[in-house]
Amino acid sequence: MIRNIDFDQRCAARCFVLAAMFYCIVPTAFAAAQKPAGHSQAAGQSQAAGQPQAGAGQPVVARIEMKLAIDDKVVDVIEKGDLLTVVEEREDDYVILTHDGSTGAVDKDTVAKIAESGQIYTELIEAHPEEGRYYTLRASAWWTLGEAEKALNDFDKAIELGYKEAHAYTSRGLFHAEMGEFDKAIEDYNRALEIEPDSIAPIINRAAVRMSQREYQKAIEDYSLVLAMKENSSSILHQRAIAYKASGDYENAVKDFDAILDANPDDRSAVMGRGYIRFQQADHEAAIKDFSKAIELNNQDPIAFNNRGYNLVQVGRDREALPDYEKAIKLAPKYALALQNQAWLLAISEDDDVRNPELAIKSAKAACELSNYTVAGDLSALAAALAANGDFKEAIGWQEKVVELVADPYKEFAKKTLIRYQNDRVFASDPDKANAEDDAAAVAAEKLKKAAEKSDAAAEDSDASN
Repeated sequence: MIRNIDFDQRCAARCFVLAAMFYCIVPTAFAAAQKPAGHSQAAGQSQAAGQPQAGAGQPVVARIEMKLAIDDKVVDVIEKGDLLTVVEEREDDYVILTHDGSTGAVDKDTVAKIAESGQIYTELIEAHPEEGRYYTLRASAWWTLGEAEKALNDFDKAIELGYKEAHAYTSRGLFHAEMGEFDKAIEDYNRALEIEPDSIAPIINRAAVRMSQREYQKAIEDYSLVLAMKENSSSILHQRAIAYKASGDYENAVKDFDAILDANPDDRSAVMGRGYIRFQQADHEAAIKDFSKAIELNNQDPIAFNNRGYNLVQVGRDREALPDYEKAIKLAPKYALALQNQAWLLAISEDDDVRNPELAIKSAKAACELSNYTVAGDLSALAAALAANGDFKEAIGWQEKVVELVADPYKEFAKKTLIRYQNDRVFASDPDKANAEDDAAAVAAEKLKKAAEKSDAAAEDSDASN
């Protein structure tokens, strides 16, 4: 049977690359410390069209020069193209945080979202063609629009013009990584670290590239470097745990998740991550506890229910597993993995109160339909359900398809399962053992039959002689 449990940290390293991008490209908008400046109003010197919307914590770009003033005293000047952080959105304006840490209110039509800021920076580039910084800022607009190559070209131009700040190399590395140029990305991250040895962003991003290249030990070393600077950072501990998991070092992966949960027992992503590792360690009871905790923290997550159900099956608690699969499917009707798991349970459970081949067929077909009958695990579950229902001819047809689809390491098992169906036998997790047991049972049954026939014949002879 294919292991059907979801890892809830999908694309975690990849997501961290994207999250780190704005840390690198616009560090001032996110890193500025707010200083108490009172509530102030920005007086725009001109007006610009458009009503962009941005949520709290999001960066926006000044379309025009503005001045922040308190009681007619200018406390900060916002230049055209400056990055501002939205602190609060109101009906007609934003409360923003400037690079220098001042807060104030600006009309919505005086700023633009990052994705809409390209023209602003183009105008600034045209006015100041030798100012590399504006190219780096326009690159963030290209990135937001999905134009990685244009963003990369802007960073190349900025560096060519002499703008060689560490964050320029770090950000360009992101674009190289996005385009699959991993060696160039690593070179940029290394260059950024030469300029700013204590910079964290290039190390994090370098680790993410190394994860994508399956250089897990190097990624672990990078995350450890960051943790030496940011001790007990839950996000970095989480990333390192994933790297440990990928390298097969489950023990250290669990230790990292434990460290996160020691600081915050309700960190659900860490609970889910540790549960998955414990499943891989075959510590199913511990995995059940973790997924139960995850459900306690969020009882609307179908993945947690599916994962707990699967581990319950592994320890023979089929009656408890079935409601978990049902809940997962109720929460996510198109959750193919849960449908497949439910089909397996209903098809092969040894508990008569759980086994239901007809319902198993329905669940397996639903999973197959979602994948257009192209996933070997779904087809294998369907074949097993059909065999359990005595529909061996149809089971054989689907199992033949499974043999075609599965990877080489699983073909022998798939072929042995096919032979069982051809011999009108149901699925077995250990076909060789099951075949031997079935053959022994058949021989014993034949002996009993012959003994019964002999006994009946002897009885008839006795009756005849009397």
